[in-house]
Amino acid sequence: MTRLRALVRTPWFWGIVGIVLLLALNTLKDPTYLALGVNPTTGQLSGNLLDILRVSAPIVMIALGMTFVIATSGIDLSVGSVMAVGGAVAMVTLSGLGQPTSVGAMFTAIGLAVLLGIVLGAINGLLVAVIGLQPFISTLVMMLAGRGIARVITGGQNTNAENAPFRALANGQFLGLPLSFVLAIAIVIAVALVMRRTALGLMIESIGINPQASRLAGIRPRPILIAVYVLSAVLAAVGGLFTVSEVMTVDVSGTGYQMELDAILAVVIGGTSLAGGKFSIVGSTVGALLIATLNKTVLFLGVSAAATPAFKAIVIVALVLLQSERIRSLVLRRGNRTRTPAAPLSESTQPKEVVA
Repeated sequence: MTRLRALVRTPWFWGIVGIVLLLALNTLKDPTYLALGVNPTTGQLSGNLLDILRVSAPIVMIALGMTFVIATSGIDLSVGSVMAVGGAVAMVTLSGLGQPTSVGAMFTAIGLAVLLGIVLGAINGLLVAVIGLQPFISTLVMMLAGRGIARVITGGQNTNAENAPFRALANGQFLGLPLSFVLAIAIVIAVALVMRRTALGLMIESIGINPQASRLAGIRPRPILIAVYVLSAVLAAVGGLFTVSEVMTVDVSGTGYQMELDAILAVVIGGTSLAGGKFSIVGSTVGALLIATLNKTVLFLGVSAAATPAFKAIVIVALVLLQSERIRSLVLRRGNRTRTPAAPLSESTQPKEVVA
């Protein structure tokens, strides 16, 4: 019972509950929703669950990077634009090389996208840690500038390319699972090991809780802040690679559009406080899977584009309320009041028989 109570109080537990409820809702509409089959064209497994895992890979990446930025009491509004920049670099590189089967061309495109992500993240980090700008302002500037950089790279045109190894990043499979999802989880595990097996995670949390006290304790906030924003941009660029590899086209206006909102929601659903401090990598991953399931549910149920934000808001608000300790205590308290029978009267309070 104690373990169950502790699990219920874990924020990401309610994210899993939300995923299960959304899948159940889709199954009610179509009993075969969770079924898996084999695509006769490609010979690979196919199904709605695999589609959800595939589209969740970019969200997992940007949510992971956003987790550490928020843990330092910051915010990164530029991740969507950095996704577009990463995708633009990859498509232009592959298109220019013109080698549709070259693995070397794929790694060249990935390397250039990651390198530009490092540069953009370093600029964000320098603006925040050295210049002293508010994270909201500095990353808002980069959000606007990033789209412009993507347009400059592509000449303002949607750019496509052909490269089979690069396409396999999103459309390939490993042990029946989408390759992009497997790679995303591998990156999550690698980052989690670095954060939890070294002091870096604790230093990030200490900066978010009290930067002055952490500085007095010998922690240098500037290098850590720069590293956090660089990591966020690199993961956003990787998310952009996953996105464009699915269709082998970059849309400088649409790629990564409003993805920063999904990243922030995933992190909050996972239990990381916007005020900074402790973070949850597992929680952010669960939150990203929930956002991907929610997006897929919106399309599957045929919710109109005008009503989509309201539908998503209702689901997210419901989950946030379930995470609230105050809301849960009020519900439990009211439930106990309705179920508790009236206490029997004691001998001293029972009415005595009056003898005439």
